This record gives sequence, C-alpha cells and structure tokens, in this order.
Amino acid sequence: MSSMAGYQAPLPDIHFVLRELAGIDQVAQLPGYEEASVDVIEAILDEAAKFAAGVLAPLNRSGDREGIRWQDANGGSVTMPAGFKEAYAQFAEAGWNGLSCDQAFGGQGLPRLVGTVVQEMWMAANLSFSLCPLLTAGAIDALHLCGLPAQQACYLPNMVSGKWTGTMNITEPQAGSDLAAIRSRAVPQSDGTYHIFGQKIFITFGDHDMAENIVHLVLARTPDAPPGVKGISLFVVPKFLVNADGSLGARNDAYCVSIEHKLGIHACPTCVMTFGDAGQGAVGTLVGEENAGIRYMFIMMNAARFCVGLQGLGLSERVYQQALGFARERVQGRDIAGGENSVAIINHPDVRRMLMLMKSQTEAMRALAFVVAAAQDAALRHANADERHRKQSFVDLMTPIVKGWLSETCNEIAYLGVQVHGGMGFIEETGVAQYMRDARITTIYEGTTGIQAQDLIGRKVARDGGMAIRALFAEMRVCEAALRAISADDTFSAIAAALDQGITAAERAVDYIVSGYAENVRAAAAGSVPFLRLMGIVCGGWQMSRAALAAQLRIDSGNTDPFYPAKIVTARFYADHVLSAVEGLAHTVIHGGAGVLGLDEEQF
Repeated sequence: MSSMAGYQAPLPDIHFVLRELAGIDQVAQLPGYEEASVDVIEAILDEAAKFAAGVLAPLNRSGDREGIRWQDANGGSVTMPAGFKEAYAQFAEAGWNGLSCDQAFGGQGLPRLVGTVVQEMWMAANLSFSLCPLLTAGAIDALHLCGLPAQQACYLPNMVSGKWTGTMNITEPQAGSDLAAIRSRAVPQSDGTYHIFGQKIFITFGDHDMAENIVHLVLARTPDAPPGVKGISLFVVPKFLVNADGSLGARNDAYCVSIEHKLGIHACPTCVMTFGDAGQGAVGTLVGEENAGIRYMFIMMNAARFCVGLQGLGLSERVYQQALGFARERVQGRDIAGGENSVAIINHPDVRRMLMLMKSQTEAMRALAFVVAAAQDAALRHANADERHRKQSFVDLMTPIVKGWLSETCNEIAYLGVQVHGGMGFIEETGVAQYMRDARITTIYEGTTGIQAQDLIGRKVARDGGMAIRALFAEMRVCEAALRAISADDTFSAIAAALDQGITAAERAVDYIVSGYAENVRAAAAGSVPFLRLMGIVCGGWQMSRAALAAQLRIDSGNTDPFYPAKIVTARFYADHVLSAVEGLAHTVIHGGAGVLGLDEEQF
C-alpha cells in the first residue's frame, strides 16, 4: 500500500474553473493579452503540470527531511537541499519565472490569472521551493511600478529571467506587525547611494545557492525622516554590487548571520540578515521617493498575501490527493450496512464526510482565488476606466479574505488529512504530517489572520460604509435567483436556500460592523476573525453555486462526463455542511464582543 501519493495537478477542475467561473476567454481578450489564446494557455498549463509532478514534487519530502545548511564562512552562506539548485536552473531555463512579467524586461506578458494557476501547482508540488520565485515576483512588481528607470534596467531583466532572485526585508526583532518601530538606518552618500545599517529577521530566501545574485528590498529610515510609518523609505540592496556593464562586482555588506529552525517549510531558508555589520554599511539605492517606503512595500505585501492564500489552496489539494489515495487503499473494518468482508475505508461514512469537506472546500477556494485573479487582470487592463475601478475595489475587498480564509481552511484540511490516515498520519514516514506542519505558517506570515480580519472590517467594510461589500452581495443574489429558477430540482433548491441564508447572515453582520465600528471599535474588532471566516464561507458558497449552475448547463447540453454531476453533488455538500455554519458566525460577530472584552486584565 502506497502511503505517499505523488502530486498530479487537478487539470479537469482547473480548466472548468478557468472556463466557467473565471472567464479565461474574456481575460485573454483584454488589451495586451491578444497573444494569450486559450489554446496557448492550456498548453502552458499542461507543461506546468508536468514540471510540478515530475521535477518539483519528488523533492518535497527529501527537502523536508534534509533541510537547509548554514555555514559561517565568508560571512555566512546557505546551501539548499539536494536537487533544489538543479530544479531551479530548470525552472528558470524554461521561463517559468517570467510568465506574467512585462515583455519589456524579458517576461512573457501572460495574464495574472495564468500565473495564479501555475503558482497553485508549484505550491502544491513543493511549497518550500515555490517561496523563492514568489518573493522574486513581489520584488519585480515593486521595482516595475516604483523603481527608477536605471534600477529597472539594472535589475529587472535578470530577476525576470530567474538569474537573480529577490526578497523583501521588513521585519526586525522589535518591529513585527508594528512597522512604525523599524530602526534600520539609511545614510546618504555623496554619490547618491545610501549606506544601510540594521538587522532584519524572518527573511524568506535571504540567502541560498540557487542564483548568482539576490536583490534585497529593504525598509529603512533616512537621518531626517519623520517618526512612525511616515518616515520609512525603500532601498534596493543587492548581495553583490552590479558594475556599470551589468557584471557582478564586489560582495555587498549584506549577510545572512543565521537561519531559523522551524516547524515546517524546512527546505526554505528563513534568514536573519544584517546590513552594514562590517562597519562600512551595505550599499543601496533609494526606490522612488523618500519616506514612501510603506506604500511601495505594500505592493509586494498585497501580492504576497494573495499568494499565501494560493499556498493554502495548493497544500489543500496536495493533502486531499494523498488522503483520497490512502482511503481507497486502506482496508479496515466491515461496511456498517452489512457484509462479511473488510472494505477500503472510503466506504465508511465518516471518512467520506472528511474527504468531502476537503474536496468541497478546496474546490471553493480554487474558484474564489481564480475569480479574484481574473479581476486583477481586468483592473490592470480593461479598456473602460470605470470597470477597472470596479474590479480593483473587488480585488481590494477580497485580498484579506483570500489570504485569511484559504490559509485557515488549509490548516483544517491538513488536520483532516492526518485524521483520515489515522495513526499512520501521526507518523512522519507517511508524509502527511509534513503538510500539517507546512500549513501552519500560512495563517501567520504576511500578516496574521487577525491582521487580515482587522483590515477587512476597517479599511474594506467600515471605511466606505459597506458600499463595496453590498455590491458583492447584490452579485451573489443574481446567482441565488438563477438557482431558484431551476425550481423542480430539490438539490438546487437546497443550494439556493443555503446561499440565501448565508448572504442574509453576512448582510446582518455587515450592518452591525458599519453602524458600530466608529462607536465601539473594540467590540467590532472582537468579531473580526469570525466575520472573515463568515465571508470566506459565503464567497466560497457563491462560487460553488455558480459551478453547479455551469455544470447543469453542460449536462443539459448532452455532456455525459461524470465530472459535472459530481460538481453539483459537491456544491450540495458544501451548502449543507459548510454554508450552514454562517448563522452561528453572524451571531458571534454581532453579539460576541461582550464576552471577549468582559474580563479585566487581572482576571485572566
């Protein structure tokens, strides 16, 4: 019996979501995407699936076991696990790093939706490996949007090609989520450069041996900067300085002085970085305007937050595949409905319940993430300015939900994956425990779930009086009406009723937040995480409802693929087992603040 199933990209569901929910045909017609025909996109996804399954997935378990090595030589250096350097060389050579990057810098200029799908595959196949190109992509975005032309010409072609990688250096020992406490210094020099001094912690891929140079984006303060977040600037600080002709020059005073020993993502170096520790300072150049660093860094952070949601999706798919394979092979116990012979555990109702919780929520997460990615493309490229604004408002609203709900649900699915395996799931050799360990970080980095929830209720709901979120509810009501139009079908009536109850509960919670946020912000904040969960579940239910409608249209047109009735059954399960939780969450949002805030500090 195989206890460690290999990863295969779920291409049938991916293609269904792209066609029926995310609107890949419409995305491919946006200005600038004319060469990205659906046929070309499908061919790219097929090749990505092969690379994920054949190159990255086999390194996932070995990388977890071997981990990374730090040596205190030449100021500190990190060696990746066996096979990672070679896999990265193949990754860069195949052009995967520049898939959605600007063609002016060597990228392929494909829609972000395509990049999102491929990222799911990388993250499912090998989460630790995927974090390197993820951070590089964020650094590319920041330099592309905010960097000076000379910085773009110097760094972007090599970063887009994957020859160089990128990082973001935000966190310091005394400055985690409180960025106002950042102390790193940037001292201006006569030649226009700056000397950077300070220490950064939790720097993902801060050092490694897979690329010849690492481009650090570093937050620091200039001497006359105002206090707080208004006085933070952003600097480019390469590991190796770059000569005028583009060749690598001297080693910069930017070093990894130690690595963290973590619960999960063992094959991803999480570094403590020092800048200017040797005394002369690390040479850097200012990105954009002085004291605008927080605004620029949030370009990277918002992209990274969406991508952490994708990590949750990828891990969920991977652990579901392994649990499903195990449940089909593991023979244990008789069928409770009768029979003399032992059966595979997939025949036991509670195992089926767990598998359906994994399957339905993973499909809901995929649909939501891809729909948001398609909106990102429209916000960037749509010919109509009003439509660009509308899509950007939707993306802004959904980003904390994608990050928070997908990562939290991923942890629940990883838990279920271990449970399906029983005692064997508790044993490291079966491999499923790794996914539970790896998943745990997703609710923490790039802003904890609590921070995402506070952003959601404050900046995305209360600030505009609930305008954007109520527009979303109106869109959901259109879907509900379409479900009710299939009046003779009990399944669609049940899905419609559950979606109605979910939207109604969410509307009550939004009314409470909008009316009470200014009056009692602490009470509203006490219910912010339940509200984020509520919104994730309802948005997932909306997408599963749309999926059921699309599947029924295929069936009505004569398509006999069993995929389509399975999609409808999965949507019904989601309605009965997941959407049904929303009423209780709404009650908690509206009434739960008193219990959270009722004790004095000394009473804990």
